[in-house]
Amino acid sequence: MSNAALPGLLARLFGHAGPAVASVSTLILGWEAYVQLSGISATALPAPSRIIVQGFEQREALARHTLATLQATTFGFASSLTAAFVFSILIDFFRPLRRALFPVFIITQTLPLVAIAPLIVLWFGFGLTPKIVLVALVTFFPMLVALAQGYEATDHNISALLASMGASRWRIFVMARLPSALPYFFAGLRISITYAVVGAIFAEYAGAARGLGIYILNAKNNFRPDLVLAAVFVSATLTLLLFSATVLLQRAAMPWARLTESRP
Repeated sequence: MSNAALPGLLARLFGHAGPAVASVSTLILGWEAYVQLSGISATALPAPSRIIVQGFEQREALARHTLATLQATTFGFASSLTAAFVFSILIDFFRPLRRALFPVFIITQTLPLVAIAPLIVLWFGFGLTPKIVLVALVTFFPMLVALAQGYEATDHNISALLASMGASRWRIFVMARLPSALPYFFAGLRISITYAVVGAIFAEYAGAARGLGIYILNAKNNFRPDLVLAAVFVSATLTLLLFSATVLLQRAAMPWARLTESRP
């Protein structure tokens, strides 16, 4: 990258991130000012400065528990993504299967995490498996619905043209229906990834040896709201990083979308 292009890149980055940085900074500064001026107890509402200091002092423990949560999130989300893709193909090729399975999938989304997480831990133990199951449970449905909706959005004329040229149903799916579903898929992917970390933390909160969920539980039991909020900030940062990764993945998978956006 040339030195002449660097100012332009920085200007674009600031244009995109500037409003968000300004709003978050204002919120944190207002929070800090309120705590300092009101004299509220640190056990009730710790100041952001205290949270940062205590979080830095506990950085090794936080890093260790964050890695455990990230591992559960990654494996669970990968399982969910694979299952959503496989089931989306099945229900697209076999419509009766869609009518049979969709009510079951909808029912799984009505289960409250607070109630189901302890049961999953009870059934699968305190290892990695219950975390994977819970993450997959909460992230599977949005991706499945997005893919199914994307397949339905395929231009009928394109499918008809390919069929008239002798393309098989699978060929039509690969060449027309799957590319048409990509924008819908990435929309569902961004929704699901925001639930993935929460699902892993709920499983850890219900019962685990390591992870941000068990760290939050221990900090709460020790009346350390500063450490609770430090872990919450870490989980929020982790979610933002994963969300950003999906945006970058979409840009890499759909380069033509950037060309469309750049046109006047």
